[in-house]
Amino acid sequence: MQLYSFKISTIWKRSYKGVEWKPCVNMSTGVLPVSNGFIFIEANGGLNQQRTSICNAVAVAGYLNATLVIPNFHYHSIWKDPSKFGDIYDEEYFIDTLANDVRVVDTVPEYLMERFDYNLTNVYNFRVKAWAPTSYYRDSVLPKLLEEKVIRISPFANRLSFDAPRAVQRFRCLANNVALRFSKPILTQGETLVNKMKGLSANNAGKYVSVHLRFEEDMVAFSCCVFDGGDQEKQDMIAARERGWKGKFTKPGRVIRPGANRLNGKCPLTPLEVGLMLRGMGFNKSTYIFLAAGPIYSANRTMAPLLEMFPNLQTKEMLASEEDLAPFKNFSSRMAAIDYTVCLHSEVFVTTQGGNFPHFLMGHRRYLFGGHSKTIQPDKRKLAVLFDNPKLGWKSFKRQMLSMRSHSDSKGFELKRSSDSIYIFPCPDCMCRKNKTTASAT
Repeated sequence: MQLYSFKISTIWKRSYKGVEWKPCVNMSTGVLPVSNGFIFIEANGGLNQQRTSICNAVAVAGYLNATLVIPNFHYHSIWKDPSKFGDIYDEEYFIDTLANDVRVVDTVPEYLMERFDYNLTNVYNFRVKAWAPTSYYRDSVLPKLLEEKVIRISPFANRLSFDAPRAVQRFRCLANNVALRFSKPILTQGETLVNKMKGLSANNAGKYVSVHLRFEEDMVAFSCCVFDGGDQEKQDMIAARERGWKGKFTKPGRVIRPGANRLNGKCPLTPLEVGLMLRGMGFNKSTYIFLAAGPIYSANRTMAPLLEMFPNLQTKEMLASEEDLAPFKNFSSRMAAIDYTVCLHSEVFVTTQGGNFPHFLMGHRRYLFGGHSKTIQPDKRKLAVLFDNPKLGWKSFKRQMLSMRSHSDSKGFELKRSSDSIYIFPCPDCMCRKNKTTASAT
């Protein structure tokens, strides 16, 4: 047990050129000028794609000196979550935190809505191209806003370039890292599970590992990869693809190449592969793992080897009672928000597939942990070659895994480049350098 505790408490060794970082988001104290009008956006996608939309909307509203209407969440056939903004986030806190920087209201004033027969679909809607520069909003959106006094932008995901002026980035930092706080029910449940994980791993100084496992049926189907489920898996995947993406994968000329997908690192890691990878990286059976995941495909079969390698593995369903999870259970975004909270406070976060969930977590963890993401990002191309090599022995495999773990440590500190997401790389826009003397003093 002491050996394990030593390993997990010293896994992160790298620093950025001897410098740590600290949160550094400036908030205004003055009175805002008269608003140029109201902006209403529709946030589409899952939890963290919606979060992108919210933060970008705050940035656009701040840049145009507009009043932001609390975003509407678009109901999606995949996510099937009818949650509103206030179900996921603390709406009052969001409005109050931004009060001196961006005006936020819950509805468009009645005197304006009267012009549009009280129907937002009658309001002028901008179809903004993806990754639009701030100049587009200044030259095209602002004049219409001044004319109409209320506009819509729908859809809004990824409709603002990451390469933006510092003033715009400040609004993004403020929204993402300060103003957006989960609603009280989600926050309370999430913090309860964090405390349970810390209690279970008390012998390891309360340190635990979180793993984001993407092996749900829709992810397996969309990847077009082949695993070890035989004919039953083949039939399940055909049905899942048709159910979720009617005709997309059966178009004439569409060729599915599972082997090429695997070699290109596009296949989700199986629970077995995740278990082997973590054991190879030095985590042993006493490791407490929190697994963030939706319903795992063919769970009774696929999860068995992972649970055998890590019997202390926990999920929110194992940590909380059915009664505790009842208010969240039929809402995918609320359940994801609980997972997000528990992963955020782990000593080690392991991502097994790309996507908004791990990307936001990496950025949030950098913001909280001195600029280091404390995240293991496996090289899935390399893993595919290693797993498919029947001649590879355990010692050689372990050496490769320790090297992969070390590489993740070295990539923990990274500065944002112009085209990078500020939500993954908060340094230097949302953080300030903290020298070693200051760090040791605090």
